[in-house]
Amino acid sequence: MFDWDDLRVFLAVARARKLAPAARTLAMDATTIARRLGRLERALGTELFEIGAGERTLTARGQMLLRHAEAAESAALSAVEDVSGQERLLAGQVRLSVAEGFGTWALAPGLAAFNRRHPGIRLDLITASGFLNPSKREADMAVMLARPQRGRLAVRRMGDYRLHLYAAPSYLAQAGTPGRTSDLKEHVLIGYVPEFIFSPELDYLDEVEAGLEASLRSTSINVQHRMIAEGAGIGVLPDFIARHDPRLVPVMPERVEITRSFWLVTHGDLKKLARIAAVGQWLQERIATLHTLSERSAP
Repeated sequence: MFDWDDLRVFLAVARARKLAPAARTLAMDATTIARRLGRLERALGTELFEIGAGERTLTARGQMLLRHAEAAESAALSAVEDVSGQERLLAGQVRLSVAEGFGTWALAPGLAAFNRRHPGIRLDLITASGFLNPSKREADMAVMLARPQRGRLAVRRMGDYRLHLYAAPSYLAQAGTPGRTSDLKEHVLIGYVPEFIFSPELDYLDEVEAGLEASLRSTSINVQHRMIAEGAGIGVLPDFIARHDPRLVPVMPERVEITRSFWLVTHGDLKKLARIAAVGQWLQERIATLHTLSERSAP
């Protein structure tokens, strides 16, 4: 039988993928972390990590242990809350997966206040391309653009946001202002790289007018925003990004309006934890601020 506390070490390394950050998280030295991992692997009779390029990647057996270790972690945290009566135990790690634009414009401005309110919660904000899947425990929570259809998940709709076409006045002065969506075929369009669109809800241009293609493309909505603001062309942006920017003007706002929704997705094993509830409440508050951003300087 292995030492149960070695599971805590295993989880930290699995999440950080490196010894040094895991050691900082656990307030241990890297040598101790390595020794504890070796002890766990010997006790289980299998290798849990592959080492390459300075990172530790879980083996197939390591992935299997991760699911059980996270379930044990969730059960232990729930037990502490239930047995001790600490219903508001606001401490621990929360890994949150969000789209880059939402993370940059809605969440980042509120992180300082969140940290002051809940200093015991360590919030990891993941904005990699593609949402991490809470059902596979890749993340504890995710704010997605569509409701997941399967998985052991708690899901709720948090609110809507709108998108419009935007351009810089300098671009419109040089290229002209389109009056119909079909006119956009004669303009420089900015959008996502099609093969890297990780959610169909991000395929905006085809919704504006069938057959439209972007000639300047990026996987990053922030890069697209900068290109449009610098006068490179016309593109679709969320109102909460574009309407606060005096360098941009809406294009055909009465003809083109796209609506999307935010869905909060949480792993079913975690939904009752106080730290998860605290992050969920904060997310709802931040989404409420998007209405202010979207209405500012509205046409």
